[in-house]
Amino acid sequence: MNYQTSLQNFLNNSNKHRDKPYLHQPIDGKWHTFSFNEVEQQARAIAQGLKAQGFEPGDRIGILSKNCAEWFIVDLAIMMAGMISVPIYSTAGAKTITYVIKHSEVRAMFVGKLDSLDAAIAAIPAETLTIAFPYPTINCQVTWQEWLAAYQPLTELHQAHIDDCMSIVYTSGTTGSPKGVIISYKNLASAAKCTCSVINATSNSRALSYLPLAHITERSVIEGAAFDAGFQVFFVDNLSTFIDDLQHASPTIFLSVPRLWAKFQSQILAKMPDKKLKLLLSLPIIGKQVAKKIRLKLGLSNAKVFASGSAPISISLLKWFQKIGINIGEGWGMTETSGLSCGNFPFNEQRLGSIGVPVDCVEMKLSEQNEVMIRGDAVFKEYYLNPEISKASFTDGWFHTGDKGEVTDDGAYKIVGRIKEQFKTSKGKYVIPVPIESMLCRNSDIEQVCVMGLGLKQPIALVVLAEGIDRSNSDIQKGLAETLVAVNSELESHQRLDFLFVCRDPWTIENELLTPTLKLKRDNIEQYYAGQLPKGGENKIVLQAN
Repeated sequence: MNYQTSLQNFLNNSNKHRDKPYLHQPIDGKWHTFSFNEVEQQARAIAQGLKAQGFEPGDRIGILSKNCAEWFIVDLAIMMAGMISVPIYSTAGAKTITYVIKHSEVRAMFVGKLDSLDAAIAAIPAETLTIAFPYPTINCQVTWQEWLAAYQPLTELHQAHIDDCMSIVYTSGTTGSPKGVIISYKNLASAAKCTCSVINATSNSRALSYLPLAHITERSVIEGAAFDAGFQVFFVDNLSTFIDDLQHASPTIFLSVPRLWAKFQSQILAKMPDKKLKLLLSLPIIGKQVAKKIRLKLGLSNAKVFASGSAPISISLLKWFQKIGINIGEGWGMTETSGLSCGNFPFNEQRLGSIGVPVDCVEMKLSEQNEVMIRGDAVFKEYYLNPEISKASFTDGWFHTGDKGEVTDDGAYKIVGRIKEQFKTSKGKYVIPVPIESMLCRNSDIEQVCVMGLGLKQPIALVVLAEGIDRSNSDIQKGLAETLVAVNSELESHQRLDFLFVCRDPWTIENELLTPTLKLKRDNIEQYYAGQLPKGGENKIVLQAN
């Protein structure tokens, strides 16, 4: 298949829709809109600014910021100048920022909206040129506005080859140091084009960009797709304005992650008990009106495509959202596969609980060990400065994903866990945690769960309850106990959980129990709670001490 680069795709849309609104940025409650032409001219000026510093094609330029319109613009500018972008999570700690800057030899860093400035201040070396986005941020050597005023738009744009490196994207680091994945123009363009195809994205589509752009999913499924299809993108001012910003954006495409879908559910149930909601939804006319009102309150009344990715989501949660007219398709992909590689799009109810089928730019299969293997245009070729791991990651051109999978009769894939996440109990039996975790999440009171058991007689489950739920409430504990009995009745004897340990505090990025993409850091979680767990399971529901 022939592809154009993301920059070429954007320029094509800019030529066709010069004055059409493209990016929408809220600042202190007021919306600022950038047309295609304004985005292009700003990107050309910033590209000229980069070249004026003496940077050469191939030099690495960092981006450290929460999502904003300038993130898109600087990404285009780096491509226009022929340089290579290195995005860093806005929530990254000083150790990670230092590692990425040093490993990729970043020459300059664009710094924008951050929840905390401490890590950036501590980690960015004085010799690295810093350019501030037009928001409160760290003290930088120059500002965005200064460059826009000082430099004329670049006229001669760099002409990249489709196989050239576009970006070095670092993995979120569930274990060890993050690896730098070399993403080519072809990798991202192919994944973005296939995304547009399966979700039927057009220039009339609308999306909200709030998941980290440093992560490949948002970079490909939202930004890359917006470059390709030319649809409008809205951003979020801050966490407290999220719902208001979502309602204003009224997206036709909405991508989220399991934890946020679960939070949506808990917020709805906090206003209307599940029993009452089920009754109202079962009524022919009233049910549709109630479902419509809920979608409107969430800002999703115009959404046609609902997606979930980054981590497994329970079937019970998917079915619950179906009742209010939100059909969530699961998608799967990795940094190494440039975003969406397999998905339940268009949504097919028969494939609920699966990640659907591969998109056109990749092929997938299972190895003899049931590991998901993948190859194709969207699949990277190597890790940056890591030839040994690069070589070990491929067999005859097929990339080892590390995910353990199954294939249904109609060709849909299911991810049943990570091969490295399975553990052996003291009885010598292997346990795969993800399916058990998904079963526990049938209980809507449970928001986070981690099944562990290395060296124990039986596995146990650590759980965090949804926000606002009192874990000392006897009815809540009774419901947890019933869930435990129900789940254990479906498991083989060596998989059965000894007890549920109800954690006091949620797992977050800040306490380093979640990655920036909200995946569990299993090793960290197990180490954090190791000394607090009881020896036996006399009590089936155990509360962490206050």
